[in-house]
Amino acid sequence: MDPLYGQRTTYTKKEQERNQWVVIDAAGKAPGRVATEVVRRLQGKHLPIYQPGIAIGDNVIIINAAKIKVTGNKLQQKEYHWHTGHPGGLKSRKMAIQLEKDPRKIFMIALKGMLAKTKHSRRLLGRVRVFPGAEHNLQAQKPVVLK
Repeated sequence: MDPLYGQRTTYTKKEQERNQWVVIDAAGKAPGRVATEVVRRLQGKHLPIYQPGIAIGDNVIIINAAKIKVTGNKLQQKEYHWHTGHPGGLKSRKMAIQLEKDPRKIFMIALKGMLAKTKHSRRLLGRVRVFPGAEHNLQAQKPVVLK
């Protein structure tokens, strides 16, 4: 402790960014619950050296995205909306149809909604890989399986 100025804040350096890969199994879990854990891992909030503006978190692999569990009538009632950019181009799709077409988008939309709308969060989203089944093609990264 510096006697004149009090306690000093230590800042995380760019070299301290981790490049660890973790695997999260989404089978039988709600997409929002999985997404909160993924965002926590991406930002590095589980580490003692967490800094808000620095990406010191892990890279995340989500497997079994097609085997999620939803409660209530979300499959029939929840809708995903987007706009094509053309006049009258508002589109929507029910969650059940989205789960059949591309279950990866369910997680990416949930993750995007939980992060700030900045360049930093877009960079964090690039560190997520979602796979509909149990197999993934990232064994070369030696990912750690989380319980």
